[in-house]
Amino acid sequence: MSLSGKKIWIDIEEPKTGIMFNSLFEMFKAEGIDLLITARDYDSTFQILDDMGVKYQKVGRHGGEKLSDKLQTYIDRLQELLPHVTKFNPDYFVTFSSVEGTRIAYGLNIPSAGYNDEPRNEPVCKLILPLLNQVIVPYCVPVEWYIRLGADPEKLLRYNGIDEIAWLSEYEPNLEILEKFEVKKGKYVIMRSEPSFASYFIDKLEPDETLLSEIFPPTYEEFSDYKYFLLVRTEKQEQFLRAKLKNYSEDKKVVITRYLPNLVDLCFYSALIISGGGTIVRESSLLNVPCIEYFPGETAPQEHFLIKNGFPLEHIRDINMIIERSKEILQEGPLSNRFNFSFKEKIKQFENPNKICFNYVKEKLKLQNR
Repeated sequence: MSLSGKKIWIDIEEPKTGIMFNSLFEMFKAEGIDLLITARDYDSTFQILDDMGVKYQKVGRHGGEKLSDKLQTYIDRLQELLPHVTKFNPDYFVTFSSVEGTRIAYGLNIPSAGYNDEPRNEPVCKLILPLLNQVIVPYCVPVEWYIRLGADPEKLLRYNGIDEIAWLSEYEPNLEILEKFEVKKGKYVIMRSEPSFASYFIDKLEPDETLLSEIFPPTYEEFSDYKYFLLVRTEKQEQFLRAKLKNYSEDKKVVITRYLPNLVDLCFYSALIISGGGTIVRESSLLNVPCIEYFPGETAPQEHFLIKNGFPLEHIRDINMIIERSKEILQEGPLSNRFNFSFKEKIKQFENPNKICFNYVKEKLKLQNR
């Protein structure tokens, strides 16, 4: 049964969603489905969508660190999104965890499907889980966590894997990235700041700070022959880190930036990934890259999933231990299988959430035609 003429609205609220949904866009387009893609100004979301050649509407922005600002930008974005949605008149809504998109879909009685792998983000989950018609979640995250936040267990579609498999299951490393960034295989380190302005970081860290200011210097002192990419999330974090690391401002081996194109390729050929957030370490460990996560909370179920299945991810909270472990990894150097494509077969053992979403939505749209 043809789905030509059917319409799906997809709201992109963060960089990860843009990367993750790229293959989903193509699956829907191959069925003749028309897409309305809206996106929020947050971190590198727009740059990622632009790099991938995605056509989208820019609508709204992230609210920042203050609760009152988060609420105001939510209200503003609802107002900005509504005309786009009513004009497009979608048959279905798909999102990762868009609060505004979910509220509008519910209000207009548009069937919806969403993904969620982060029940630690309680404010967002409480606002979307009761309203979505179907929520695609990893088996490794306890179902009780979602139910506690308002999810109907009958509406949870669980799969064996984690979100990052959605864009890595068909990934092909591109060696040209080394020449582009003037680096050698296994001779550079990527450090990613924590999302200190996110709702689950409030009261844990000042929104303009990053612990990279403490992690980087002692690592660099011992391994100054490596190149270091310090990837921050906001302008405030960048200003903070540049001020803290002003002694390195003239060093070409130290790059402080808010965006790195072709980041997956750059991660694949790196020596080590250190991050205060989960996405980059999860995807990199799936690619067999040694990773250290320094998120201040408990180890997430996805990280337990990766560690249990033998992927090279460690969760370390103590700054001194992070530094020492980083030095050990760099001293040991790459393993013999580090840069081959053996990761592909391992990833194939697990399920791709995009295929699950596509099949689910496709069947629902077919039922609308009956």
